[in-house]
Amino acid sequence: MTSNHDPSRYHLTLTTEGRTAMQGWWGSEAVARQKFTEWVGGRRLPDTTVTLVDEETDTVLTRWPEET
Repeated sequence: MTSNHDPSRYHLTLTTEGRTAMQGWWGSEAVARQKFTEWVGGRRLPDTTVTLVDEETDTVLTRWPEET
């Protein structure tokens, strides 16, 4: 039996001052969202963004800080 589970589907990126500082990929959206929360909670630097993307659908699922 094969699995449709893609271990690199959910891509998390932390960018500081326009440069990628950290990246991670997870196959579970729930785990990726948990990591998103951890990364946001640990980063209070100016000009920092954290973005979670579903690479299968090329959709931004969440971004911090939220765009207004």
